[in-house]
Amino acid sequence: MTGKLEGFQSISTNTTTNPYCIKQNKKKDNNICTFCYSHTMLNTFRKNMAPSLQRNSDLLSSKVLHPDALPVVNQAFFRFNSHGELINQFNLINYVNIAIKNPHCNFALWTKRFDIVSKYFKDNEKPKNLILVYSNPKINHILDKTPQYFDKTFNNVEEHLEVKRQNCTGQKCKDCLLCYKFNEVSTIVEKVKSYGKKK
Repeated sequence: MTGKLEGFQSISTNTTTNPYCIKQNKKKDNNICTFCYSHTMLNTFRKNMAPSLQRNSDLLSSKVLHPDALPVVNQAFFRFNSHGELINQFNLINYVNIAIKNPHCNFALWTKRFDIVSKYFKDNEKPKNLILVYSNPKINHILDKTPQYFDKTFNNVEEHLEVKRQNCTGQKCKDCLLCYKFNEVSTIVEKVKSYGKKK
């Protein structure tokens, strides 16, 4: 990974073909998905990534993969979906099984798909090394209450708002790790990155 996620490894999917992402990206009314860095990158200077991400999308969402087909992760911290969003239940189950296969590593998954998460975890135990981060779609509306099954909320605010609460601004994830460790911090706040787009 590069930029904020420099030094991290990640398994990601294709934002530009995910029906949920496409729909959210077209919304208005202060939805953070309208500022999606992934859509911007995959449609411009990172177009070459799209075929690889699409292979991931197809594989992870098609069936529950055999444990032998899942990767061994040689990292202490790992991110699911630095690009993309959960596609379906298969996608989530495969991520859960990757975490189970790699108990030495802390995995963090950002998702807005409470529907997929709640449907699965109401009948299944969450691995102790999987941190679920609810990615709040609404800008300038900090969620202090963590939804059921989630460990943290990730919120975006305009740069001049809630400045004292912005605890994910101007640093690299590897130097912070708030999202990748179980700790007393459950509310993450970042200023909106507009990537040149206007509200």
